[in-house]
Amino acid sequence: MKSIKRISLLTFCIINFSLGAQNHAFDVKVVGKGEPVLLFPGFTCTGDVWNELVAELSKTKECHIFTFAGFGEVPPIEKPWLSKIKEDILNYISNKNLENVIVIGHSLGGTLGLWLASDKNAAYHKIIIIDALPSTGALMVPNFDSETIVYDNPYNQRLLDMDEKSFDAMATQMAFGMALNKDKHEQIKEWIIKTDRETYVYGFTDLLKLDLREAIARITIPVVILAATKPYGEDVVKITYEEQYKNLTAYSISYAKESAHFIMYDQPDWLLQHIKKALE
Repeated sequence: MKSIKRISLLTFCIINFSLGAQNHAFDVKVVGKGEPVLLFPGFTCTGDVWNELVAELSKTKECHIFTFAGFGEVPPIEKPWLSKIKEDILNYISNKNLENVIVIGHSLGGTLGLWLASDKNAAYHKIIIIDALPSTGALMVPNFDSETIVYDNPYNQRLLDMDEKSFDAMATQMAFGMALNKDKHEQIKEWIIKTDRETYVYGFTDLLKLDLREAIARITIPVVILAATKPYGEDVVKITYEEQYKNLTAYSISYAKESAHFIMYDQPDWLLQHIKKALE
């Protein structure tokens, strides 16, 4: 009888551990030793987007490579998606006793880095932003007002109802526009298609609603911004970045010529050079 009870208790613990693991907002792979660097990928991407960069950085840094819930093989979580990710990152840093943390974030990951750094009493060493803005919504939505961004709207419903063939076609078009390197289009498309559909819809709604243009005035640590110039051209991109980051007091910005959104694929050497310089 005692053996049966012990087996039942063990089974209960395993089940609860499994259920709890599925509620985690991300998976993390740690590579290398040195100062801790948290690498946040963009929307739909897994941590594999950083493979080439990590191969170099891990020689001198401890790289914590994130894949967020609903992306790749990581199980989805309930909404609000983005705020849960942020909360879990804070817990992760605390539980791991990480100090002098450097954040490198691409796209969504960059915006998330700004959000973390804008918190009161935030303690990070430096933030490196790769083609990301404080307010994606202000860039994409005419007459943007974050209060009007809600989960239940006709556009979101169309995405939820979209059949696989139509979604595949949309993913193909999106991948084509986000990298000039054609060899990477299939990988970007695969990440989009593999993303949990509700995470794709509601997670992006969270990102659109997030407006940090005023909040970034609270950031006191150095911020390095690396921006793509394609397809709009450097002049247009400069205007957008200067307007969105005007309340940030201490930052430097460099523009990657002949690169679309995935700078790590279009200009990998340029990106590595600028990140190494930022980390010196």
